[in-house]
Amino acid sequence: MMIRPRVLLADDHRIVVEGLRALLADEFDLVGVVEDGRAMISAAKKLLPDVIVSDIAMPQLNGIDAFIQLRKEFPRLKVVFLTMHPEVSYARRALEAGASGFVLKHAAPEELIAAIRTALAGKVYITPALTGELLHSMQTHPNGSREPASSLTPRQREILQLLVEGRSAKEIAGTLDISPRTVEFHKYQMMVALGLHSSAELIMFAVKNGLVAV
Repeated sequence: MMIRPRVLLADDHRIVVEGLRALLADEFDLVGVVEDGRAMISAAKKLLPDVIVSDIAMPQLNGIDAFIQLRKEFPRLKVVFLTMHPEVSYARRALEAGASGFVLKHAAPEELIAAIRTALAGKVYITPALTGELLHSMQTHPNGSREPASSLTPRQREILQLLVEGRSAKEIAGTLDISPRTVEFHKYQMMVALGLHSSAELIMFAVKNGLVAV
């Protein structure tokens, strides 16, 4: 009996998840479904999928940042991002993180299947709708996307998302197992690094840069 590739789904939209189940079930072994970035990290470590199909904007931790954390422990992990965001900046950021695929949710179902197959073959799949613009971006800024959020550390990005979700410093401290004072210190460092002056500006920055589920 042929062993089917193991796929983990990470998406907080149930309708999308159910559609993906039906789409992928014939060819792939769906080992799990998670609804936030933190759960994606835990499930990946436990289930060891061949490929993760992940949304970008998810609660607690976005898909790209979750992937970056996972790659430290699993450098060969393959992730195909399936997102509603057509902006080339998202694709650039995903590729720079080491993604194996970037597909838009409104694309034909066959495109996601092709992206997963491409990832399993050790190659990278980018939706044709963005390839031209992505190439132009890379030619214009060959040294990186220069995204403002790239100046933030992984811990700061975690704290930023939780702040936007309405968590208090005490709640964030409990979630991340750090002190409330450390949370406030990171918050201050983020505002200085980004040239912002209030929590409201931090929230606006996070939403504008796609760092939170909206």
